[in-house]
Amino acid sequence: MSARSDRSKELGAFLKAHRSRLGPGAVGLSGAGQSRRVPGLRREEVAQLAMISTDYYTRLEQGRLAGASPAVLDALAGALCLGENERSYLFQLANRDDQRPRKNPDTERVRPQLQLLLDNLRDSPALVLGGHLDILAWNPLATAVFLDFAQVPRHERNFLRMLFLDPQVRGRYIDWPSLARICVGFVRAAVNGPSEPGISSLIGELSLRDPDFRTWWAEQHTSYQTTGTKTLTHPDTGPYPLDWQVLRTPDETQVLMVMTAPPGTHSLDVLRRLHPRTAPANPTT
Repeated sequence: MSARSDRSKELGAFLKAHRSRLGPGAVGLSGAGQSRRVPGLRREEVAQLAMISTDYYTRLEQGRLAGASPAVLDALAGALCLGENERSYLFQLANRDDQRPRKNPDTERVRPQLQLLLDNLRDSPALVLGGHLDILAWNPLATAVFLDFAQVPRHERNFLRMLFLDPQVRGRYIDWPSLARICVGFVRAAVNGPSEPGISSLIGELSLRDPDFRTWWAEQHTSYQTTGTKTLTHPDTGPYPLDWQVLRTPDETQVLMVMTAPPGTHSLDVLRRLHPRTAPANPTT
């Protein structure tokens, strides 16, 4: 199957998934509160809102068109009430986004200034992640909170993969499902089509090995949540909350994920207890 055919089917699935989540009342159409055979908007209603023909929209949703013009995509994004990340992903699926090739994670390098910032975060676990959540660098406290990333084979050193398949990383999160869904949505938004090099094998492996991933990936949900609070745990300390935030680098190909102790909690004491005082400053080998 060609990459264009894959993309058309993904576009159709994306449109159908978001159509099913909207009721007529949410977009100002009559019929709110009335029972329907299927949830969400009908195809003709989406076409009406986007001011395109029902036949044209139907062919898009059935994967029988390779793409759509930017004007049509704008109209569909408005009709389906898409957020910024969802709108960006819609354009990607229609092959209307920036087609600059992504870097291979094996060749990605962390800028020296970013590495220095990472090393200077003494009381905050921190990771530098690539666009598909490949783990590119980390500080000693991140090693203490999760595991020694240097011992993980490079091709398996991906935060999404480890979050689903590595029992130690997965077990660190008390509220694992909510974080896992955020990460799935982040990668879904970053993927430039299902045939993009370097990501199809990861998606395939996770889909085969984890039913939750398979379900959440099929939902076509995209998100880019940049802050939050999660409860972690460690065998030596028990549960403790950490605030987290994601900061994009200037070229937007990498992100810095930093976790901090919320004020008024015991988390800073936990982190200082876990801090590997003798760990090397730059463990990115």
